[in-house]
Amino acid sequence: MSTVLLSSPLQSFTEFRFRNALDKYFGGIDTYYAPYIRLNGKMVIKPNYERDLLPKNNTVKELIPQVMTNDADEFLFVVKYVQSLGYNELNWNLGCPYPMVTKRCMGSGLINDPARIDAVLERVHNESDIIVSMKMRMGYDEPTEILDVLPVLDKYPIKNIAIHARIGKQLYKGGVDLESFTNCFNTRHKIYYNGDITSVESFRTMQEKFPQVDHWMIGRGLITDPFLPSMIRANTAEYPEDREERFQKFIDTLFEGYASALSGKSHVLTKMTSFWEYFSHTFPNPHKTFKKIKKAKSIEAYHEAVEIIMGEGFGTSL
Repeated sequence: MSTVLLSSPLQSFTEFRFRNALDKYFGGIDTYYAPYIRLNGKMVIKPNYERDLLPKNNTVKELIPQVMTNDADEFLFVVKYVQSLGYNELNWNLGCPYPMVTKRCMGSGLINDPARIDAVLERVHNESDIIVSMKMRMGYDEPTEILDVLPVLDKYPIKNIAIHARIGKQLYKGGVDLESFTNCFNTRHKIYYNGDITSVESFRTMQEKFPQVDHWMIGRGLITDPFLPSMIRANTAEYPEDREERFQKFIDTLFEGYASALSGKSHVLTKMTSFWEYFSHTFPNPHKTFKKIKKAKSIEAYHEAVEIIMGEGFGTSL
């Protein structure tokens, strides 16, 4: 059984500039999922969503758009939009854990309403020919909530169900609940695994525990260590000899991409600082590394900080 690696969408991080740069310098990901489109009752596609999905802006092999909604009309509106761009699949986000989303009965806050999920899927499948896939948590309050949703999903030709092995109210705190994830295989649909794949060792552990899974979704671990997918493919915890050179080119490409797109130096620094909060964990002293970046209040100071950090070198294998 071959291993398929997927990039889990993280809002404001895994946009097209990140995806393109990661694919160019590291590879290893088969399919990328774009961060969700959210309409909030307004049938308008925001410019940042449009830029992220335009085929001319994406150089990756396969990209799947995602929608965040609890409304069939909104879902169908996004279906028509993504199909106009040439996409034939739309992923439905029932996984986002953040309160600003879940309190509106979206993301993981919708999992405890199987009837509403059923109503949306019925209309989407009756009124469009889009391929639907799912990105879910196991519930919001309890990991058993998904067990009431799976029979609903079994009524429809869902392509796959990617399950993050946490509940919504956890956010990203605490460990994944692998015992509860085991109960999620009681469905006719293909299950993808997502959650806490942060190293080659953790991937091997998950692979041994769930031999029936061959699609693996990596989220925060991919941002923290962009080498991870290619190392999983090579079945090695050893980094390539040109690690520093490739990572330097990657962060330079990211910086140049955002510097040309964002207005104002402060916005560029904020964006790069958010990435370095993850990147810092692959250096010997993450707190010290990130502190250097946070202290940089100008573009020049940022580049000086990066030069110092890269000069000090990376840590050992994750």
